[in-house]
Amino acid sequence: MKKFIIFCTCAIILFFAGDFLIYRMGWYIDWNPDAPVTTQTTVEGKKIYLDRGNGMEEFEIRGVDMGIGIPGHFATDYAIDKETYLRWFQWIKEMGANTIRVYTIQCEDFYDAFYEYNVNNDDPLYLLHGLWVNDYVQNSHMDAYDPLFFDTMIDDSRVLVDVIHGNRSADLGETNSGRFTKDVSPWVIGYILGVEWEDVTVAYTDHMEPELAGYQGEYMYTTEDATPFETLLARVGDNIISYESKRYKQQRLVAFSNWPTTDPFDYPLEIKNYFRKMVKVDVEHIKTTDAFLSGQFASYHVYPYYPDYLNYMDDISGYTDPSGQINTYYAYLKTLVDHHSMPVVISEYGTSSSRGMTQYDRNTGRNQGGLSEQEQGQAIVDCYRDIMAAGCAGSVIFTWQDEWFKRTWNTMHAVDLTKTPYWSDYQTNEQYFGLLSFDPGEERSVSYVDGDLEEWTEDDIIQQDETSSISMKYDEKFLYFLVWQEGFSDGAQTLYLPVDVTPKTGSTYCEDYDLKFEDPADFLMIIDGRENSRVLVQRRYNVLRAMYFHETDGEDPYESVPDKDMPVFDTIRLILQTATALEEDNPDATSETYETGLLTYGNANPSSPDFNSLADFCFAGDYVEIKIPWQLFNFCSPAERMVHDDYYEHYGVEPLEIDHISVGVDTEETAAVGDRIAMADFPLTAWNRNVTYHERLKESYYMVQEMWTQ
Repeated sequence: MKKFIIFCTCAIILFFAGDFLIYRMGWYIDWNPDAPVTTQTTVEGKKIYLDRGNGMEEFEIRGVDMGIGIPGHFATDYAIDKETYLRWFQWIKEMGANTIRVYTIQCEDFYDAFYEYNVNNDDPLYLLHGLWVNDYVQNSHMDAYDPLFFDTMIDDSRVLVDVIHGNRSADLGETNSGRFTKDVSPWVIGYILGVEWEDVTVAYTDHMEPELAGYQGEYMYTTEDATPFETLLARVGDNIISYESKRYKQQRLVAFSNWPTTDPFDYPLEIKNYFRKMVKVDVEHIKTTDAFLSGQFASYHVYPYYPDYLNYMDDISGYTDPSGQINTYYAYLKTLVDHHSMPVVISEYGTSSSRGMTQYDRNTGRNQGGLSEQEQGQAIVDCYRDIMAAGCAGSVIFTWQDEWFKRTWNTMHAVDLTKTPYWSDYQTNEQYFGLLSFDPGEERSVSYVDGDLEEWTEDDIIQQDETSSISMKYDEKFLYFLVWQEGFSDGAQTLYLPVDVTPKTGSTYCEDYDLKFEDPADFLMIIDGRENSRVLVQRRYNVLRAMYFHETDGEDPYESVPDKDMPVFDTIRLILQTATALEEDNPDATSETYETGLLTYGNANPSSPDFNSLADFCFAGDYVEIKIPWQLFNFCSPAERMVHDDYYEHYGVEPLEIDHISVGVDTEETAAVGDRIAMADFPLTAWNRNVTYHERLKESYYMVQEMWTQ
């Protein structure tokens, strides 16, 4: 019995030791070192070829990027389940895509679903798999040869290879882990190694490690022109190819992530200085040996709006597309393709269907945000046509699903970044690049601004008299208003709706319109026809002034503080990232803004044939329906009833909890009498992390589907 116990104990120890060495540490013995290496992909010239069972055939990558966020969760929660992935894969395939691109190792459910979807499928989806580099190492004291950077990339690349072969247990950051048992390698066509490289990381590496330029590996080597950073990429690429070739006897395509900030081109000095275009990463300096059967392609993230270097050249008249129109996006793509001797894949492109905007595309109108879902779809279609006309070997749309947790530089000061997954911020463009929308409500939203009043009941009324009434609702995305005004008649009258949000500031008078309010108002909604309706903000509560007054007006906002009850109401604006100084040849030019408080008329019901996702209000006889995104009213975390506190007490945005807002309504005619506009309270209840949502394929999805399937 004692020997049996010892034997069992030793067996258990050996089992766990072997499991740890093989699945945790990646330990292996090459039992057949002379076995031939196989590949299902190769490149020839500027084309990619794939063997789908009938030999190598030309393959155009038609892909969609996929993130790992869903409402109520950060990406690091890995909260998407297998059933959701299976449903998404089917929709992606029906859209006409043949490839999914992911940026980092996913949770087990992703690979389980990907395997199940493909294993008996004659028309499978393929995968471009990324190798992530975290933000910290790119924005720290270290150069790319620091062990925390370089060694981590090497280790992570080996883990990635084991994961796709279903042969690894691994930690997913600090929040999750997984045991990966499904071999999805038959459908993984390639790796895109790295991320959008920070210019400072590349410059610092090249400066600190000049002696490390140059590399000769078994599968990859560098030319004599290679920089130390390019040499590092060659080392990482050679390592992942070597590991997979020796352990699994397989190879697949390899690319290194790149974007305009580190593109391989030279620009005039003023453009280099303005955009900090200080470095280049040129994969033409990385070559492959005959031992690498699959081949290399050049991967770029290219958007039409920024940084649009070519738009600021002295003469852009020559930057035209095949139709003869000025199109710097096409011209840039063509320049990329002409530069490279290998296939070029645009692994990110797209536009956002958000209400808020951060960039203009001067030439083609494909802006970063501020586009309806239909306009988003048309922009994607136009970008795709430019990409293929330029001679690219494929493209990947950014992105499959909207992601509530994301942030944008021109709104991140205005929201609580630790609570973004718990509400849908329509002002933040990074949240709305998806072809799949997450709309509030388990099956439908609480209201649709469409002129159909069926969802409104008497219980929603917060204020009522003989000639007017106000009803209100809210969800994770909007505050909804239904206003009845006798004689309104589809906008025949002008309506004024004061809104009191914060108890700290506000004015009982608006001097521009000579209006008086019962409570100190922070905002004033003006419904003045279909083209001239807007929301104004009392100057003390104008977040753009408090945070960007120096950039927009050249002054310090805290040297001339507005009074708490100042009777001046400003238009609500967002700052844009445009190269105004270059355009005007004036280094002292202030930053450009646009009026985001301007309201759009239309039908916001997705089931309506005249659906406009950007519609803010709609008339229905003597009624008007309005929806306002939370951030427009200076909510930083509506899930917790948090709004902006007084900027001038805190020198910036700090949260303040409220339990209600107050709203009133009057017409231009009755307001002229001079009476104060009566206001009523609307109570708010925090939903915290208990979000509700339902999936909806955007109009842009169907436009991409038509492009790729017909």
